Amino acid sequence: MRYADSGGDGVPVVLLHGAGADHTMYAAQNDALVAAGFRTVLLDLRGHGSSRPNTVASNAELLTADVEALVSHLGLRRPALVGHSLGGNLAQRLVRRAPDRYSALAVLDSTWNTGPLTAGERLALKSAAPLLRLIPARALPRLMADASAVTAPARAALTRTFSTMPKPEFLSVWRATAQFVTPDPAYRTPVPLLLLRGADDRTGNIATAMPRWAAAEGTTETVIPAAGHVVTLDAPAPVTRSLLAFLRSTPILPG
Repeated sequence: MRYADSGGDGVPVVLLHGAGADHTMYAAQNDALVAAGFRTVLLDLRGHGSSRPNTVASNAELLTADVEALVSHLGLRRPALVGHSLGGNLAQRLVRRAPDRYSALAVLDSTWNTGPLTAGERLALKSAAPLLRLIPARALPRLMADASAVTAPARAALTRTFSTMPKPEFLSVWRATAQFVTPDPAYRTPVPLLLLRGADDRTGNIATAMPRWAAAEGTTETVIPAAGHVVTLDAPAPVTRSLLAFLRSTPILPG
């Protein structure tokens, strides 16, 4: 697994990217966090970016175990987790599984793992991978990039990234993402929580689920104008400001 650890004595922050993307989607945020004194860990999840070749199909348990192993390997004490899309689903699972190991959770443009689902949302979740299978492999990277971002530079960067992953592997990752969704409406996040999304994100049920999630948790979601699903690329500056404000205002010193 490809990773980069900035090192130092600052509060550790692990940044988890979305499906089909890689660590480069956090370039602006990573630089700002390091400059602010945080210790950052960037990684390419199994099958993504430089964490290739992937020898087995991805699934939720493997992705979770991979990150747990990396946190243990680096000796990180109660890192804050920042997760986008798939990375947000993964970060939620990590905190739910071992809340004492993490100090804070920032979820960017990701659905609510444990939130209630309507019949329509259940159907959409079940049918997403079969529908994507119908799209020709050559057309898939551009289609996904156009659906994920609203700015031309972000779409170009995502097209390049999505193009590195063969279609069968992308479908495997997409199915893994759905595995993280396990409704449990009574569950509440036991660590400080930031919920952030692009105002123009039309991916899945994020635009409707995140406001419900914020209300259930007694917090306020941060909505970034003129940004789509991959908000870190569409609007890097406001996302960076929101992350820094959250991490600086949260009691996240390692225990």
